[in-house]
Amino acid sequence: MGPLSIPVDETASALIPYRGRKQSFAYVSLADVLADRVPLERLKGKIALVGTTAPGLLDLRSTPVDSVYPGVEVHANLIAGILDKNIKLKPPYMLGAEVVLLLIGGVALSLLIPMLAPLWATLATVAGITAITGLDVVIWTEADMVLPLATSLLMTLSLYTVNMAYGYFVEARSKRQFTDLFGQYVPPELVDRMARDPQKYNMEPRAAELTILFSDVRGFTSISEALKPEDLREYINAYLTDMSSIIRSRHHGTLDKYIGDAIMAFWGAPVDDAQHARNGVLAALDMQKERKVLNEKFAARGWPTLKIGVGVNTGNVRVGDMGSQVRRAYTVMGDPVNVASRLEGRTKYYGVGILVGEPTRNAVKDVVFKEIDRIKVKGKDEPVAIFEPLGREGAVDRGRMDEARLWHQCLLQYRARDWDHADMSLLNLTRLNPQAKLYQEFVERIAGLRRAPPGPGWDGVTVFTTK
Repeated sequence: MGPLSIPVDETASALIPYRGRKQSFAYVSLADVLADRVPLERLKGKIALVGTTAPGLLDLRSTPVDSVYPGVEVHANLIAGILDKNIKLKPPYMLGAEVVLLLIGGVALSLLIPMLAPLWATLATVAGITAITGLDVVIWTEADMVLPLATSLLMTLSLYTVNMAYGYFVEARSKRQFTDLFGQYVPPELVDRMARDPQKYNMEPRAAELTILFSDVRGFTSISEALKPEDLREYINAYLTDMSSIIRSRHHGTLDKYIGDAIMAFWGAPVDDAQHARNGVLAALDMQKERKVLNEKFAARGWPTLKIGVGVNTGNVRVGDMGSQVRRAYTVMGDPVNVASRLEGRTKYYGVGILVGEPTRNAVKDVVFKEIDRIKVKGKDEPVAIFEPLGREGAVDRGRMDEARLWHQCLLQYRARDWDHADMSLLNLTRLNPQAKLYQEFVERIAGLRRAPPGPGWDGVTVFTTK
């Protein structure tokens, strides 16, 4: 059109460069012009458009800048854009540019957002929206071209929303799976910790150094015969509930199973625990303390006294989901497990509440231990030293500490075949603790060794042929 070029699309339509809302241009009444009430200078050199603005004359339009806009002013905006060369161009190749931008941005965000934490994914999305909007503004202002913005923004927000929703549901599903898999074994706080990094934990069997605990009720047959069925249920439920709470909640252990009135638990899996031996020993000590609390409640109801034996041992085992096609469980297997079970069985023989193996005793530094004996349990050829934990350092009374020192002296005399001095030590120990079955057992043992002196290869190890 002369020196001017009007950018139009394939339908000869142009994008109107609106200056603003209605009356962005000067309005002059035609009646005032005809009546010579308008100064000539106001009209001289101007392009005048004659049109109507009254609502009843049906020339009002809806536009991007105003919902009720005079049609004649639409023409004024377009003419001004032609004169100012301000009409934005949308060439056909912009469709290709839009597709390329969608592909590049879509692929980048699709790969990036799932890899990031929610906060960083949000920041990346905001950065992407800012970059797209900035590019659009630059093209609009510097190149006078139109690059559609809505599709790119919608794609970015959709990718973000889909990934966040997917992440939320996957995380919720992972937590449910972990709760289903591990909730019955470990305390809730450990389940939450595992759910934060689900890839790190699974039920596949693996080798690990763990600490295993076995607990059993002494004389349960007699207890069951003395109580009514409903009372027995309350009795055993109270015992299992309180002891399981100590293992799981107080010392963060993994509850393996109940075997009748027995409890099996372990530390160090599925969540690593550098203090697994210590936590296992402290759990055993707290279980014996809780037994006294339970006995006060049981005595008030006329129920039998509760006595339990606890065995604790540490070693390399296999831990994971094991079993048959009919039933599986997250459990541990290995020789240290068998030793822990044997130690629990030997507590009754020695008349002590807790026995721990030598690996456990060596791994715990802030608990006072009393060596009980060196034994060979059934199924093992190597002798093991067994110990009774007395309590945390500084919490054991002086009388028990003196008794433990005298007993250790007695053990040295016994293993050196110094029967006379060992008997004298046992006599003093019996005076200190007349109820101790351990001392009576060694009195009888020394008496037998006097009658039938051991051979030169005797090492003081006690051999058990039963579980």
